[in-house]
Amino acid sequence: MAGTSKSQLSTGVSAPGWLVAAFLLLPLLVVFPVSLTDQTFLALPKETVSLEHFRRLFKSADWLSSAGQSFAIAAVSACLAVIFGTLAALGCWRSRSKVVPLIQVVMVLPLIVPPLVYALGYYRLLVKVGLLDTFSGVVLAHAVTSIPYVFITVTASLAGFDRRLELAAKSMGATTSQALRRVVLPNILPGLLSGAILSFIHSWDEIVVVLFIASRNVYTLPRRIWDGVRYDLDPMM
Repeated sequence: MAGTSKSQLSTGVSAPGWLVAAFLLLPLLVVFPVSLTDQTFLALPKETVSLEHFRRLFKSADWLSSAGQSFAIAAVSACLAVIFGTLAALGCWRSRSKVVPLIQVVMVLPLIVPPLVYALGYYRLLVKVGLLDTFSGVVLAHAVTSIPYVFITVTASLAGFDRRLELAAKSMGATTSQALRRVVLPNILPGLLSGAILSFIHSWDEIVVVLFIASRNVYTLPRRIWDGVRYDLDPMM
């Protein structure tokens, strides 16, 4: 009976999961065939499958430049988010202060506040400090909005970490920094990696903030795709 109930529960849980996965992946069944079209506009292949639009994409300096900018911005902002998000999570984990819940709320605010609101805030701030439409300005904006992902994943990893391991390391002569590097961080590495991946994906896909704080000097891939959707129906887009 117990085995049957467990099997039924597993089936009941997995079914919605497969539905969600299908909802997310099924659009690829349309997007990918369209990219192989032999037409000059967005349409399914009419007579034959063509790779012409892929060849044009890899020969396009503008599109390759945008992809390179997006990759560089995402990589740097993810590194910054991992550093500051991890430090914040460790600080909240160690502290017994009554303000910790407030700090935790502040750290996840970018997930709560509508993107349009903080995009306007970034615009006004970067205008004042002279970083509007610069690589540094976009990196800082993406890093701040990516920190919550690292903070949440690292906090979850720390919740399952046995503090006695750190105490044991210290009792054997390790300093606080040594215990952190050799005991704590290796044990929460899955949280760090998950946060880094989520931060990279967030920056790579971000469009709202870029529309406000970048124009000519910084032209990311999502921005170029956005303009392609608005002004062009080229399958290369």
